[in-house]
Amino acid sequence: MQKSIRLLFPIGALILGWIGFNVLSRAKEKEPRPRPPARVIKTRVIELERQDYQMVVRTQGVVRAHNEASLTAQVSGKVQSIASGLQDGAFFEEGEVLLELDPEDLAAEIIAAEANLARAEATHAQEVARGKQAKLNWEDLGYTEEPNELVLRLPQLRESQANVDAAAAAVERAKRDLERAVVRAPFDGRVLQRTVAVGQTITPGTVLAMIFNTDFVEVRLPIASRQLASLTLPESQDDPPVEVELTDALNEEIDTIWRGKIIGTEGALDPDSRELFAIARVEDPFSRASAEKHPPLRIGQPVRAAIGGKTLEDVFVVPRSAVRKLNRIALVEQDEEDAEKLVLRRVEIEPIWSGPDELVVRDDEIPDRAQLATTRLVYMPEGTPVEILETTDGSEEAGAATVDGEKKSANET
Repeated sequence: MQKSIRLLFPIGALILGWIGFNVLSRAKEKEPRPRPPARVIKTRVIELERQDYQMVVRTQGVVRAHNEASLTAQVSGKVQSIASGLQDGAFFEEGEVLLELDPEDLAAEIIAAEANLARAEATHAQEVARGKQAKLNWEDLGYTEEPNELVLRLPQLRESQANVDAAAAAVERAKRDLERAVVRAPFDGRVLQRTVAVGQTITPGTVLAMIFNTDFVEVRLPIASRQLASLTLPESQDDPPVEVELTDALNEEIDTIWRGKIIGTEGALDPDSRELFAIARVEDPFSRASAEKHPPLRIGQPVRAAIGGKTLEDVFVVPRSAVRKLNRIALVEQDEEDAEKLVLRRVEIEPIWSGPDELVVRDDEIPDRAQLATTRLVYMPEGTPVEILETTDGSEEAGAATVDGEKKSANET
């Protein structure tokens, strides 16, 4: 009996010790642990202010000549000389001599036509004399009634007069043909392609060159149906034109801006794309008439176009660099509990217009002159403390935000 009691005593002590240990452990677990200090996000900000924003519709097209024509020959002959103004790519002015034909055959045609005219005039003079003599003979025979046209030879007289007129017209035509042996420029323009050479024999209708006007060029610009409501395009010649800016679509390093005007539309939607084509006009594309020189706007050159549209009133313009996924932005505001503390507030926006670098919103939840976080924030929970960084160079930082002076990795959330 005593031996059994001695064995139970250490077992009971172990049990009591185990129970005491668990009680103390649970008591320690219930004690509140110290909370780690909130991490502070450092970011740059800009001030959002309500403003009026003009929408800009962007599209692209290809430059074309407004008047491209075939320079053709009006007479036959052998090409005697070609002026420098009729070389490929050369400029010419209205009335400038571009090409000359051998004039000898055409001069001979004038001589032949003048000879025919002289014969016709002689025949006509004879018929006039015959008619007068026929009337005298009629009167000498004692006839009291008026003679008819056949007696007076009036049909022969009219025929001879017609022959004179025709011969005179042939002389004038021969003279014009001689003048047409010298081909002159019909307008101020430029040569697209020459198709004849010296020594070549040509006939009326032979194409000498392809030429086009240089006073202005046109660009056919497609406008999507959804963008038509943003523009006020001219529908007739009486409507005011719309300003448009063109830039080179082939080389982005060229920063030249050609300014033009949309003077009308084609009036019908394209059956395939359902787009409306607007016609833009650019004056003096080769900078020949203006004092201010600029790079030429060439035929066939692809260009990007920016068309000024309607104005949106009382809106916020938000940089795209400050917008996160799902159209979310971060505003920096005062903490409601601590006025000296700045915190983040996430706002979902619904853009009413979007451009390449900005979004336009009209949101009553955004207060006027709100501070927008512009630094790329990969970590932006609601209510996170914020420290505003000063912008020294006038530019906004594109990298990740910093947390307590250390940049967070892109994978940290």
